[in-house]
Amino acid sequence: MFANLFQGKTIWLSGHTGFKGAWLARWLVRLGARVHGFARPPATTPSVFEQLGLASTIGHEIADVRDAGAVQQSILRVQPDFIFHLAAQALVRYSYEHPLETYATNVMGTAHVLEALRSLEKPCAAVIVTTDKCYENRERDYAYAEEDHLGGHDPYSSSKGAAEIVTSAYRRSFFGRSPVRIASARAGNVIGGGDWALDRIVPDCIRALQRDAAIPIRNPAATRPWQHVLEPLSGYLWLAAALAQPELVAAEAGDLLTAFNFGPEKEANRNVGDLVREVLKSWPGRWEDRSDPHALHEAKLLMLSTAKAKKILRWQPTWQFETAIARTVAWYRGVNDRPATAESLTLHQIAEYEAAARAARIAWAAD
Repeated sequence: MFANLFQGKTIWLSGHTGFKGAWLARWLVRLGARVHGFARPPATTPSVFEQLGLASTIGHEIADVRDAGAVQQSILRVQPDFIFHLAAQALVRYSYEHPLETYATNVMGTAHVLEALRSLEKPCAAVIVTTDKCYENRERDYAYAEEDHLGGHDPYSSSKGAAEIVTSAYRRSFFGRSPVRIASARAGNVIGGGDWALDRIVPDCIRALQRDAAIPIRNPAATRPWQHVLEPLSGYLWLAAALAQPELVAAEAGDLLTAFNFGPEKEANRNVGDLVREVLKSWPGRWEDRSDPHALHEAKLLMLSTAKAKKILRWQPTWQFETAIARTVAWYRGVNDRPATAESLTLHQIAEYEAAARAARIAWAAD
């Protein structure tokens, strides 16, 4: 569906210096797009943005989505065919320490992108990325669908719920007859090579394994919908394709191109202990339980329904839980042994994923 759609097209990508943004930037370049990145400097050392050498591959603008003028000037100067808004304050525990920064970035930053789009006088498909944590999580055995209540216990989660409300309000208020088409994408608990953030379980695993230390686990029983980074990114690309060419989806689905969940099948909803044990199959080591009953609140159970994405976009997850973990650890081990191989490993895994997704889609169509 999107094999040639991005060839020669101009992309405005916020958050390109982050984990998911860097992977998406490299994939879009592989698809023949001209990518202009807009983001703050990489937040970690190392960073996958630097490991992939993206500063010399794409347009690289250091700026902040909290600056409304900078956002508008950049978008109007670039005149994009597609926008992927990924820039965010993305850490739950950090949001407790810096709530105002979290709201300013995630809520007002999103509003700044949407406001800039009001001045764009050309067709443009915009995907606004939020998170699976935007739902009012009751922590029960239930897969949240797009029409469920938004909310959030902590500043991060609630800021993403608010970003969804802002996106919906802008879409309905200002873009009904506009050449700009907007939808939001909800995914979370993404794993993959090159994530070096603090307080995330896989980077914590890798840092400990590199030091031959025990992996510290805060919430071994917490369950999440784990997915490799290429899974939601493929969903964002499918969604952008549908926005740009709505005739590719069912006619009656046009009005439903609004918000979409991208997550794994139910079998990938595993707890943190399961994930760590799977990591240790590919990189032997040990872990220890660091549970703290007085720790800040973090959700224990969260699942997503992807029925809408399957029905309307014909998107489906491709890599099973074990495959996602194996590919993730293979990336880190490969780069640990040979740092210069980061880009080749990334491109190899993208090619692997594309082939697997294509085969799965063919098989699905045959059924």
